[in-house]
Amino acid sequence: MKILSRHILSEFATPFASCMLILLVLFLAGRGLIQMADFIFNKSVDPLLILKLLFFVMPFLLTFIIPMSVLVASLLTFGKLSADNEIVAAQASGVNLLKTLGPLFALVLVLSLCSFILSDKIASFSHYTYRRVLSQIGIENPAAALEEGTFNKKFKNFIIFVYQIDKNKLKGIRIYQPQEGKPTRTIIAQKGTLISIPEKNIIKLKLVQGVSDEPDPKDPTRLYKLNFKTYDLPLNVSEMRDMQELGKKPKDMSIKELRDEIERLGEDGIRMTYPLSAEIHNKIALSLSSLAFLLIGVPLGISTRRSDRALNFGISAILMTFYWILLIGGKALAQRGIAPPLLSLEFSNFAAFATGAFLFWRLLRT
Repeated sequence: MKILSRHILSEFATPFASCMLILLVLFLAGRGLIQMADFIFNKSVDPLLILKLLFFVMPFLLTFIIPMSVLVASLLTFGKLSADNEIVAAQASGVNLLKTLGPLFALVLVLSLCSFILSDKIASFSHYTYRRVLSQIGIENPAAALEEGTFNKKFKNFIIFVYQIDKNKLKGIRIYQPQEGKPTRTIIAQKGTLISIPEKNIIKLKLVQGVSDEPDPKDPTRLYKLNFKTYDLPLNVSEMRDMQELGKKPKDMSIKELRDEIERLGEDGIRMTYPLSAEIHNKIALSLSSLAFLLIGVPLGISTRRSDRALNFGISAILMTFYWILLIGGKALAQRGIAPPLLSLEFSNFAAFATGAFLFWRLLRT
């Protein structure tokens, strides 16, 4: 029995590690490798900062990748063992299947505990640090804070639209400055240059060939058009530079921080803390999903009796899609206070455990 258990573990380890690596590459690509390449080659962002972004985003991605890899590996492993008739031979020899699977379930339990620590402590810290590095990029390389064809609102008091960006050179610039109780001020320029002055917490936007709205000295509530050849517009980035002002989102907090925040808000008479409670149960649900996926993957892999990888990957994709729909939908309900966070976010795991238990029961009866 011990030999068979070790054999199952060794068969499980290779597809699990391979799947983790493949999914990590795919997730990183989906997370914005193209955008990061644009930062390096078109906007002259320090490659070291890009490497920091990749490093700090990985723990957050691993919270999703680990349970997915468990499901794919269990389907591939037990599909292969079933196709090679190893499961049938073991059962014919009187081997207790559940006892044989004990070490594998123990391994995945350890993975679930590691996932919990990863999600609660490491991923929350790294996600917050990731956002801070993005802010740093915006300060040191102001062009990286702007995006072509988008209304950029990262600079206080200004909304900036740029048609074309080439490193720190801009073309087709429209700048809007909303003013309370007054008309919105507009500045239009054919081109411009971004100049960073970090010691003064200022980015100077040097505009060329344009027109600007300026207050009428006789009536400040009115604006008049002024044509210019060059125009220097200072953009204050002191708030971006002050990293302490970068507030934490629920994803950036550990469970302890989330509970402390709920308690502080409660003391202030604020009871609508559903998003914070939802994030706590989301971390727990993600950690338990590895066990849920294993419970489904083992009997399903044996039942398929095939080693066809395409089939197993297809089954994995369907199951994962269905699971994430339940999880994301449950989180949306919990964040709006429509359903209790415990029930709505753990429902996906309840459904997976129930399905896995039924599949095991049916497998052991045959």
